[in-house]
Amino acid sequence: MNRPSRILLLALIPLFHGCGPGKDEHAGHDHGPAHKHEHRAPHGGTAVVLGNEAFHLEFVRDAATGTLTCFVLDAHMENFVRIAAASVALEAELENGKQSLGLAAVANAATGEKVGDSSQFESKADWVRNAAKFSGRIPEIEIRGTRFTDVRFRFPEGNE
Repeated sequence: MNRPSRILLLALIPLFHGCGPGKDEHAGHDHGPAHKHEHRAPHGGTAVVLGNEAFHLEFVRDAATGTLTCFVLDAHMENFVRIAAASVALEAELENGKQSLGLAAVANAATGEKVGDSSQFESKADWVRNAAKFSGRIPEIEIRGTRFTDVRFRFPEGNE
């Protein structure tokens, strides 16, 4: 290889170098100075990673209504993932004790989601109004044939 060809090749390398295989493969998450792999929750909630970045859950708390919503999302938190569950169980450890919450599947006529085929789950509880921080545990959730058990996270920090 002659010298001009090598220089051209070296000049083109930065154009093809990136975080991953596809141009948009890592859109929507941060690769800071230490190249920390982090995703941004689309609803401003708490991101909970499942498996080795296979899927994510996003928990959104509405203190005014005492509602906790859980969204099931893909690996990059860009698309909703519908699951067959009618509910998602949550165990919460608060400063003053433990609470359990069954988040029910939400039907949405606009998206065609229904109980048994939904990406959104929610529930209301008095303790959610005042629980700005808690340790959460999802005993079990199945997404596209993969079962995740004993998923632990801190709210509002997440588990990433």
